[in-house]
Amino acid sequence: MTGARRVSLVVLVIVLVAGAFVGGYAARRVPSTTTSSTTVPVTSTTAPVTPSTSDATWMSLWPDTATVLRYDNPATVALAFAHRVLRMTSPVAQPFQQGDTRSGEVPIQPDRTGPTTIVLVRQLASDASWWVLGAIGGSVQIDAPEQFATVSSPLRVSGRSTAFEAVVNLALYQDGSSSALAEGTAMGGSMGEMGPYATTLSFASPSRHYGVLVVYTRSAKDGSVLEASAIRVRFA
Repeated sequence: MTGARRVSLVVLVIVLVAGAFVGGYAARRVPSTTTSSTTVPVTSTTAPVTPSTSDATWMSLWPDTATVLRYDNPATVALAFAHRVLRMTSPVAQPFQQGDTRSGEVPIQPDRTGPTTIVLVRQLASDASWWVLGAIGGSVQIDAPEQFATVSSPLRVSGRSTAFEAVVNLALYQDGSSSALAEGTAMGGSMGEMGPYATTLSFASPSRHYGVLVVYTRSAKDGSVLEASAIRVRFA
């Protein structure tokens, strides 16, 4: 993702959530993390849509708003997202980087020496819980669809990437499901050279209104997830 696109994404998120904090959530907290580095064992698109901002949690990629699971620490929610959604086996979180008073970034690595995925987090509710708004991988960028776009099948996905043997992987999830609605691969750049990729994902009609699109790269050594970008989408 280019610097300009990253800035525009962050600005869009800040604008959308301004003044949209709500309460009423039964919070089940995950213990805070205080260490400096944390691990867990564990086609058709339209312009971006803006649903009612009376409840800003619709923007969250994780946790699912239908559950009572809440996180009181930005690193912890980023780690859970990396493990549960990005499918990293043993992600490592570097120190939280504060943005404004309610948001920031958590750099996540697949291990202590791997590439970095930036996980964008924000407090979206009045109970001070933390939520994931997106992920940005330096080696795999999503140009289309845009964040918060309304999508239908077949969904055309494009961007730029560099990966082992030029292969990038894609997965589309609906909220509340660990099974992908659609998965696929595309060919982009390789050997450290960024190149364009494009493909389409066909999927059956989902039962939920929102979902997550993940584009990621795999390790040449063991096939584990190395780096990923993820955005929020709305199903038509």
